[in-house]
Amino acid sequence: MSKMIKEKKYRFEVPEGKTKERIDTFLTSSIENATRSKVQKVIEAGLVKVNGKVVKANYRIKPGDTIEAIQPISPRPEDIEPEDIPLNIIYEDEYLLVVNKPAGMVAHPAYSNYTGTLVNALLHHTKNLSSVSEPVRPGIVHRLDKDTSGLLVVAKDDWVHAKLAGQFSKHSVKREYHAVCWGKFQVNKGIIETNIARSKRDRKKFTVSDSEGKTAATLYEVIEEFEFTSYIKLNLKTGRTHQIRVHLSSIGRPLFGDPTYGGRQIRYGSDLPKIKSRVNDLLEIMQRQALHAKTLGFIHPKSKEFMRFDSELPADFKSLLKKLKTNSDDSEISN
Repeated sequence: MSKMIKEKKYRFEVPEGKTKERIDTFLTSSIENATRSKVQKVIEAGLVKVNGKVVKANYRIKPGDTIEAIQPISPRPEDIEPEDIPLNIIYEDEYLLVVNKPAGMVAHPAYSNYTGTLVNALLHHTKNLSSVSEPVRPGIVHRLDKDTSGLLVVAKDDWVHAKLAGQFSKHSVKREYHAVCWGKFQVNKGIIETNIARSKRDRKKFTVSDSEGKTAATLYEVIEEFEFTSYIKLNLKTGRTHQIRVHLSSIGRPLFGDPTYGGRQIRYGSDLPKIKSRVNDLLEIMQRQALHAKTLGFIHPKSKEFMRFDSELPADFKSLLKKLKTNSDDSEISN
């Protein structure tokens, strides 16, 4: 049985004589126990309206405004239910397991995702999960974006979790991703090194920065080139949020299909109806970012042995590559 999404609703009428101020400031002072950062997240999610219209955090309220706000309530540990969701487990022992997460699955419950997450599935599969992280994230050592598929390691106790987390912190975990991105590369191997910071324009996104954020480094190598895309592999020297997506977008090579960082816009040949039609067919195949965490390697906390796991590309990724190769071959023949 799925849980109801829980929320609180607020309604304010701005009185006459009220001094104009930013709406995030007003709501922070008007809602009990609210913080400005939490209020801004609610605004960014489109859950605050003034006179029936969604506004931004810098909107300045004025007398006569009607403000409606919805405050999501995050799930509590007791709200998380085990669910019989199939898991593609690559490896499992009494200390940990490695799972191949499908695209579309969220790692752990949060507002709007109480059910259907990896944690819900793990709780049904085993009662032994670490509790080091937040209560709604048992076992979760690291995460993948919802629409990124691939390998994740899950800890079954707190000691194992701490040892694995230490390896991630030291960047000693080997992680190889496979991806399809727009465009071609002048050199077949390279490294992208920048700072990555949260975007000031859209708080849900990240961006490269000269002065803010944290250092990030991504190694890339071209596997195969097609007509207007490249099939590449990537290794992370750091593990920043959206790192691969941001880095590739920053050099004009966004992940194919990525709706957040420009990967669903036709980058080349948009003025040619034939190419436009082919690209639309490809985007129909890949309805997410073409990114798969293919390989994962770490030292097993108990045995001290280095363990390396590999996973198959998912069906949509395989179909995309097959279609790209067919289109590329047809293009060469026509030329």
